[in-house]
Amino acid sequence: MTVKKLFGDKKEEEPKISKKTDIKIPEESTNTKLTDPNYNRTKHYKKGVSLMADERMEDAARAFEDALRIDPGHVDSLLKLGYTRFHMNDLAGALEQYNKVHEIDVTNAEAWNLKGLIYYRQKNYDKALDCVEKAIDSNPTDGMSWYNKACYHSLLNHIPESIEALKRSIEIDVKNAKKAVKDKDFDNIKTDEGYRRIVEVVVLESVRQGYHKVGQIVWTTMIGKLEVEDAARKLVEKGLLIKAEKNLGLQKVEEYEIVPELAEKIGVEKKGFFGTAKKSQPIVIQNLKEINEAVHAVKIAIENGDTKEIISKLDVFIEPSKKGGQMIEYFFEEHRDIRLFKVRLTDKGSEYLQTNKQKMMDLFNNIEMMITKKLRNEAAQNS
Repeated sequence: MTVKKLFGDKKEEEPKISKKTDIKIPEESTNTKLTDPNYNRTKHYKKGVSLMADERMEDAARAFEDALRIDPGHVDSLLKLGYTRFHMNDLAGALEQYNKVHEIDVTNAEAWNLKGLIYYRQKNYDKALDCVEKAIDSNPTDGMSWYNKACYHSLLNHIPESIEALKRSIEIDVKNAKKAVKDKDFDNIKTDEGYRRIVEVVVLESVRQGYHKVGQIVWTTMIGKLEVEDAARKLVEKGLLIKAEKNLGLQKVEEYEIVPELAEKIGVEKKGFFGTAKKSQPIVIQNLKEINEAVHAVKIAIENGDTKEIISKLDVFIEPSKKGGQMIEYFFEEHRDIRLFKVRLTDKGSEYLQTNKQKMMDLFNNIEMMITKKLRNEAAQNS
């Protein structure tokens, strides 16, 4: 687990930051300047985000400091300032910002996770583990926190704990499996049978994405050829893959396909002549329809003003065993808002509901509209 890589991933969990160097902050109208009390703070914050995207960390830090002079309690600016300090190798300065976040909200999961990375950099893996445990307590559906927890356990030679955390991370985001097989932090667990099953997950996912030959899988995953062949053989034995020989000119080439029953459930991607992928994803359509049903149910609960019922219905969108994983994949920002709604409703009950009822309805109405668009797009792709 390299710190650079981890922070690259963190950017994926934030609102997307372009790597292009020509980012411009949109010009706000005069009316916005007059009506938005946070206009100047937001202007400095956006400037800092753009400078971060250009990897101009010192300039970005000054922009976030300007934002914090206007609003010392702006959590996003504190987090980003800590982020820039970390990249400038000012670990004490980064820790100071995350501590300020926790003075405002001790449950802030992102700050706990980022604190853990500071201790990771210092090779203090026990403290790093303690921080990431707190991050997971606050947000049990954050795949990166689970991934980091697996890394720290591995570095501490806690093999079963590392495997279990890594599996949990992969359940939330299958991309973490591909990441793990190249991560040197997992050298301590690579002989464990549980880790070898994770390699199988990566191989199966590669076949699902349309890479059917061993060479293609090796190239896309960076796993060794012998490991890929061993994992593919085990997947064939388990009845998840089919091995076939295809003629390629005068040569016979071995290829792997997902068994039809499983392919129907998880969907597959087929590579076209020019390497583009055409998706056949019945599972995506099914997930969207189920999320839509859950949206309808929670809207009824909100209209009825039943706080306990609302909290219960919100769990559907949060719990990985329900639709949490799909919400993270399809509606990441909305997933975060829903988690916040649940925390506030649990803390403040009907008082919070009365003042935020319309905001909650607007969020779920927006999700409904996005689901409709996604379903239309899926239908068009599969037609």
